[in-house]
Amino acid sequence: MSRTALRICPLCEATCGLTLTIEGTRVTKARGDRDDVFSKGFICPKGASFGAADGDPDRLRTPLVREDGELREATWDEAFDAVAAGLRPVVEEHGPHAVGVVLGNPNVHTMAGALYPPVLLAGLRTHSLFTASTVDQMPKHVSSGLLYGDAVAIPVPDLDRTDHLLLLGANPLESNGSLCTAPDFPGKLKALKARGGTLTVVDPRRTRTAKLADRHVAIRPGTDALLLAAMAYVLFEERLVDLGELAPHVQGVDELADAVRDFTPEAASRSCDVPADVIRELARELAATPTAAVYGRIGSCTVPHGTLASWLVDVLNILTGNLDRPGGALFPLSATDKAPRPAGPGRGFALGRWHSRVSGHPEAKGELPLSALAEEIDTATGEGSPVRALIAVATNPVLSAPDGDRLDKALGSLDFMVSVDPYLNETSRHAHVVLPPPPPSQAPHFDFAFNTFAVHNQVRYTRAAVPLEPGRMAETEILARLVLAATGMHGTDPAAVDTLVIDQTLGKAVTDPHASVHGRDPGELAAALTGDSGPERRLDMMLRLGPYGDGFGARPDGLTLAKVLAHPHGIDLGPLGPRLPQPLKTRSGKVELLPEPIAGDLPRLREALRERSEGLVLIGRRHLRSNNSWLHNVPALTGGTNRCTLHIHPEDAERLGLTDGAPVRVRGAGGAVTAPVEVTDGIRRGVVSLPHGWGHDRPGTRMSHAALDPGVNVNQLLDGSLLDPLSGNAVLNGVPVELTRTS
Repeated sequence: MSRTALRICPLCEATCGLTLTIEGTRVTKARGDRDDVFSKGFICPKGASFGAADGDPDRLRTPLVREDGELREATWDEAFDAVAAGLRPVVEEHGPHAVGVVLGNPNVHTMAGALYPPVLLAGLRTHSLFTASTVDQMPKHVSSGLLYGDAVAIPVPDLDRTDHLLLLGANPLESNGSLCTAPDFPGKLKALKARGGTLTVVDPRRTRTAKLADRHVAIRPGTDALLLAAMAYVLFEERLVDLGELAPHVQGVDELADAVRDFTPEAASRSCDVPADVIRELARELAATPTAAVYGRIGSCTVPHGTLASWLVDVLNILTGNLDRPGGALFPLSATDKAPRPAGPGRGFALGRWHSRVSGHPEAKGELPLSALAEEIDTATGEGSPVRALIAVATNPVLSAPDGDRLDKALGSLDFMVSVDPYLNETSRHAHVVLPPPPPSQAPHFDFAFNTFAVHNQVRYTRAAVPLEPGRMAETEILARLVLAATGMHGTDPAAVDTLVIDQTLGKAVTDPHASVHGRDPGELAAALTGDSGPERRLDMMLRLGPYGDGFGARPDGLTLAKVLAHPHGIDLGPLGPRLPQPLKTRSGKVELLPEPIAGDLPRLREALRERSEGLVLIGRRHLRSNNSWLHNVPALTGGTNRCTLHIHPEDAERLGLTDGAPVRVRGAGGAVTAPVEVTDGIRRGVVSLPHGWGHDRPGTRMSHAALDPGVNVNQLLDGSLLDPLSGNAVLNGVPVELTRTS
């Protein structure tokens, strides 16, 4: 007997609503939920394969504990006893910074991954935090922090109302968008064109998104910041700057005009390989269109000037008056955001509050570069202790960080490692304890992170579609117990973690004169919370205290968990709207257009005006049916175009004597890999491309399907030395490589 259940898809940032068909406890089909208020029935191949990913037989079902060098199945009690015994001696002997924490991309796709790592980090007090953000999006966080005083105040393009969209380094027809949560991104781009709007795509590859565009600009990789700076120059030179209603909220316009005076289109053209007249046309079109938005993503972040490129994306939106207006770029307001406070100066955003022990990399947003993890483990020089123990949650840095071979060896030298992961993969195989969460059908879902980047305000929550299988442990309980084991409270009831967070949050809220619960009894408020679990009670609290919440009865029509549960397809909270100056947390209370760290990095960009590499450079790519290294073990999501091949332009292939399908040796600063050639005119001359997340050929893993066609690890071509200095983000695109024919 089959039944259906609703579930928000956790496999990418689009957060589409799904309708699952379930037979017994097995998900047999997934289709788009036509009544979902946000996705309206849209589904991509990843969502359609939810059941296959959920029921993957290689998923671990019980904890593993290392004994005599081998991992064996263990009980949950044995596993957490081992975690406490392995972590606490390291903290007590070497201090909290000797324990590293690595958080991977999947953390933001689960409810547990959003709620518990902050508690773990607060309890450990370690500075040794590394996340997927520094191989992905940290430049955008840093630029937003410097511009607006808040690293998560990231404006998103108003896709449904804009007249002109300029995309850089983004391929949403295959990635579904990123830092811009938008179900059916392809449909929104087609609708833009249908209403007479213009789509311009800047990308070295003729991606599916570029093929849809009105104009495709095949830029030389790594030079996005030069193109954008030259566009800003044109706006000033031709008196096209018009801040409009933004003007009272912005400072530093004159200083910015002086700062970009060297970035003429003619000067930038030589490096970015975009004709000067095209650069001028791009700037004029942006200024002339009634509403426009500039949006840059991973291709413009993972480059030598990633923070400057991210900053210049917002600069162009500001100079054309398109920031914070419908049809431009707007700040979302999530249901679990903090309730808006009166506008005014804030604490601002600081970089480099501490530095990495070995190379002295400055922290950004509390994180150190993931590229530095290996040296923080295997290098004894420097003040303080090396990282001797590691907590890895939903992460596979052996494949996702530069120089995986070095990190692979470093992980093997740790005194202790615990991994929270459903698979025994290239990273978790080194763990002394592996704690496997249940499949997503057996977990509730709320998008804490992605709703803060959503192109339409809404709220949705789905409970577990399938009861927790006997012998499994909820991911929320796994992480709560991990918090207790790591902070010297092993054996305490895991519910105490949620109780502690609730008590602390409500205790602070009642003392805030701007809060709806100011002056009330926190115990009374805690008693009013609803939900079947601690995580649900925390969600209820966040909804009630949030911008649409009922304020614990102060606004009877406001949101509560009960109200959200009563609307299983979600609640529409309306289109994005202007919010300035409220989101600003800078010390001036204004948008600080030319913050000092940015001004200090501009000379490096000026130097790039004189640089032009004539050799081959490497870029990555994303497949529609892939998400980093997660999904290569799902047969339905591999094969076809989702293959680990080296894309190369026909003229480059002919010059090097390479033929389609033949193996080629690719060498970079970090090593070499061999991959099959795929000759295509979809990539510009002088550029080659390998996809990210492959390399499933290491022993000791249990990913049987991925191992059948392992591909190669593109990040092994990098030695980890190339970083964007402001954000610590790894440079993954535009790096020099050499190709050699193999016999």
